[in-house]
Amino acid sequence: MAGHSKWANIQHRKKAQDNKRGKTFTKVIREITVAAKMGGTDVSSNSRLRLALSKANAANVPKDTVKRAIDKASGQNNDNFEEITYEGYGPKGIAVIIECLTDNKNRTVSELRYVLSKHGGSLGTNGSVSHLFRKIGILKLLSISEDDLLEHMENIDIEDFELIDNDCIIFTKPNILFEAKKYFESKSIKVVDEEISMDALTMVEISIDDQEKISDLSSKIEELDDVQNVYMNVNLS
Repeated sequence: MAGHSKWANIQHRKKAQDNKRGKTFTKVIREITVAAKMGGTDVSSNSRLRLALSKANAANVPKDTVKRAIDKASGQNNDNFEEITYEGYGPKGIAVIIECLTDNKNRTVSELRYVLSKHGGSLGTNGSVSHLFRKIGILKLLSISEDDLLEHMENIDIEDFELIDNDCIIFTKPNILFEAKKYFESKSIKVVDEEISMDALTMVEISIDDQEKISDLSSKIEELDDVQNVYMNVNLS
C-alpha cells in the first residue's frame, strides 16, 4: 500500500471542481468534443470518449448537451483545441502538472504563469517534473471487502488498492482501465468513478499553513478555462 491516500487527493480535486459546476460542464464538454474529433464517435473503439462520457455522467451533464458536443465534433466546426501539458513548481518547490485543452497557447501560458507567480510558483520546462509522477487508471468498486477483492487479483492486473468504508479503490495501468471495469461488472460488482489520473511517486511534506496556500493555488489554476486537470505531489486533505 502507498504511504499516502491517492483517493483522498483525487476526491479533494473532484470537490474543488464540483464547487465550480458551470466550469466543470465546460471542461467536460470540451473533452468530449476533442475526444470524438480525435478518435471518432464510436465509444466501443474510442476509450478516451468513453472516459469523457463517464465524467459527463458523474457531473450530471444533461444528455442533450452531451449529444450536441458529439454532433459538433462530427460536423465542420472551426474549434481547433490543442492538448498541452505544462510543468512547474508551487510554493516550497512542490511539483505541478497542468493538463490543458486550448485554442490559444499564448493566452494559456500567460494565464498560468501569472497564477503561479502570484502564488510563489513558476512554470518549468518540459520534463522538469513529469518524472515525479506516473499515469494510473482508477476504479471505485462498491460494497466489496478486501477478501473478496483478493479472489479476483489473479484474473486482473491490480497495482494497488485502498479500502474506503465498504468500498474499494483499485489502481491499474491506464491501458487496462476499461478491461478491469468490464471484468468486475461481469462479476456483478458495481463500478463507479473510473478515470485516468497522475499519481505522485513521492510526496512533499508541508505545514498546515502551506497546505492552505497550495490548495488556493490549485483552485485558482482549476478556474482557468483552458485547464482540464491539475496534479501536485502534496496531500491536500
